[in-house]
Amino acid sequence: MDVYHVTDEAETFTCNAFLAVGDTVTLVDVGAYEGVVDVIHRHVDDLDAVVLTHQHSDHVAQLEAVLEAFDPDVYAYGDHPARTHALEDGDSVRIGDEEFDVVYTPGHADDHVSFVSETTLFSGDVVVHDDGAFDYGSFGRTDMAGQSRERLIESIRDLLERMPSGDEGGESAGVEHMYAGHGEVFHGDVRDVVETALERAEQREPKYPDE
Repeated sequence: MDVYHVTDEAETFTCNAFLAVGDTVTLVDVGAYEGVVDVIHRHVDDLDAVVLTHQHSDHVAQLEAVLEAFDPDVYAYGDHPARTHALEDGDSVRIGDEEFDVVYTPGHADDHVSFVSETTLFSGDVVVHDDGAFDYGSFGRTDMAGQSRERLIESIRDLLERMPSGDEGGESAGVEHMYAGHGEVFHGDVRDVVETALERAEQREPKYPDE
């Protein structure tokens, strides 16, 4: 499965949006980059589905433009006028060439879900690799109205329980690819990154000095 970061050229604030090309061509989050439709067209002629981790504006601002250009199905946990498929914890959704488990991960947002397969994690904003606050394991901010550090900690624990850990025989290395809503893409031991994020979140110290 080829995954392309389609908001990488944005000069204004946006989330990372990822195009997974495979049996089901899927856009994970949409972003706020006005050029996202043009970037998608560089890679594919059609788009089968949009899958949303949550509906903060930096993740969905260009949804209408993407719908107008491609008319894809829309998968989301929270209600949205454009949603065609409601997601629930424990559901399975196909992204690119792989089946992903839907894990409900609120705390940063009430409607937040993450998507994990045997090899790959789309974590949205619940866990990121690096974001300016921490490198190698950070977590979504929880200092704004409606957010909760305690709930976020529970969500990261739930996510770890649902992530394949690989096997001792070496046939499966576990999750090796992490595509988060902000920061850099990570390839390697994703479980270790998520465990590091959990340890930091559990310290319950402000993520940013002005919190």
